[in-house]
Amino acid sequence: MAAYQLCRAKAAEHPFYIESIDANIYTIEELCFYFQENISLLDESILNTKLCDWLAEELGMSKLAFQIKEKLPEAESIAELVLPVFREIAYLNAAEYRSIQEQITRLEVQPEDIRRKIKADSLVEYGMFSGAITIYRQILGQKSQGKLGLQFYATVLNNMAGAYGRMFLFEEAANCLWQSYELVRSNAVYRSYLALLPLYLNEEDCKKRLEELRVPKEQWEKIEAEKRQVTEKLDQKATFENATQETLLKFLNEEKRKYHKSRR
Repeated sequence: MAAYQLCRAKAAEHPFYIESIDANIYTIEELCFYFQENISLLDESILNTKLCDWLAEELGMSKLAFQIKEKLPEAESIAELVLPVFREIAYLNAAEYRSIQEQITRLEVQPEDIRRKIKADSLVEYGMFSGAITIYRQILGQKSQGKLGLQFYATVLNNMAGAYGRMFLFEEAANCLWQSYELVRSNAVYRSYLALLPLYLNEEDCKKRLEELRVPKEQWEKIEAEKRQVTEKLDQKATFENATQETLLKFLNEEKRKYHKSRR
């Protein structure tokens, strides 16, 4: 990043809202930083007339706004829309500028489904799990196994399982892992699937499913042990949170008592 970094431009009274990651942008520097760090997320939901209007009305950058708006209908690459923003305030040094150009080129030559997956993976990193899952589903709904291969779609399912898991939707996560396993028969995926079963099935249904899969008894016992460890950790966390809440409540009550005493 160029030595420019200190904010010299005005801050917007009304921010530019980026819905995909639930973030507000107030300055041209923040916009540049977002562009630089999130090439895979740059699309028509951001690079549009709303952005141009915001640049002109909130930041007073009418010339830049006009330049971008003029290119919007016919731009063949997002570089035509993004690079002028960097140039406007000399945000990047020469090496960084070339790097951004290369990143955009590498991304844009990829097949559409790969670009979608990269975007969804980025949303997961931001904690935007629902948005990521929507894109993963789009990829799977239009998949052509001869196009990118079974391994690619299995990876998409694995990543979607991870997104569901972080939302505590363990059954949906397990379903994704099972579909992935059916595609590529990965032992690692199979073990992950088995580990999820006790997190959403009751003991009887879990045992029934393990019997259907002919899981060896020693593996059953290992799964049960892992379940107990998870349960213990959750119980410990709940105990800690309850204790913390009680401590906070006592503190607030004591402060309230002191306040009323001082008022008297």
